[in-house]
Amino acid sequence: MASFPTEVKIVEVGARDGLQNEKSVTASDKISLINALSDAGIKNIEAGAFVSPKWVPQMADSAEVITALNLPHVNLSALTPNLKGAQAAHAVGIKEFAIFTAASESFCQKNINCSIDESIERFSDVMAFAKANNIRVRGYVSCVLGCPYEGEIDPHKVLSVSQKLLDLGCYEISLGDTIGVGTANKVTQLLTLLLEHIDKSKLAVHFHDTYGQALTNIYAALSLGIATVDAAVAGLGGCPYAKGASGNVATEDVVYLLNGLGIEHGIDLQRLSSAGWKITQALGKTPVSKVSIALGNTQK
Repeated sequence: MASFPTEVKIVEVGARDGLQNEKSVTASDKISLINALSDAGIKNIEAGAFVSPKWVPQMADSAEVITALNLPHVNLSALTPNLKGAQAAHAVGIKEFAIFTAASESFCQKNINCSIDESIERFSDVMAFAKANNIRVRGYVSCVLGCPYEGEIDPHKVLSVSQKLLDLGCYEISLGDTIGVGTANKVTQLLTLLLEHIDKSKLAVHFHDTYGQALTNIYAALSLGIATVDAAVAGLGGCPYAKGASGNVATEDVVYLLNGLGIEHGIDLQRLSSAGWKITQALGKTPVSKVSIALGNTQK
């Protein structure tokens, strides 16, 4: 029997995961986007990444962007893959770090050039720094439902990696379908296993929409009580190491789904849609979100 949550936390990843592959975005565009997302009622926003500008030049202005924001009621998080990144994020007031690994050895090697176990060992300095400074850490696990190099992923591998991140001190694990190959049945199988060992309050879902299954997969997760969903406004995003992977599920579409289910989320859909149109116009494209397209462009 389905057990839907009464309230869902949306973690907006458009400003980081969504924009990290866009070449034309400016710091001003990012600041405007994050402020617009806050105005729409979003309380959890991944605002940047403190990574090497050599590898992700689009995130080189993260400190500038975050310093320009004045959003005391919003939880701003940032990707911090190493101690240097964690220290830089802390210096501009970030109160939540995000670290990332994968459930696929091949993807881990391609993405961060090390094994899964090595990736987790690398985070020990970040975790110690976070603990010393009272900063929460969120763990991302990529390729939980499939890998571009290995194909299907054993759910027990996802369980093992998730437990290691929780043991390390992460308060929550975001389960990523990086290449968007998951189906509702696969999601149900994976979560049923994980929920035998991990409390639902410690799990979030992060689905890409490559095969158009993201909303269906989110519905499957919600029916099992998962109450945290990652999404990107206008469906921004993709993965540079996963050929053919389209963007994240659109936040507007997730909000519309939640509205239909009567689940609280605290977000104004019209304002959210306007934010999506504005950032996509700045990028010279249109939203991927079907809901935003149906609502129409109020930015004209």
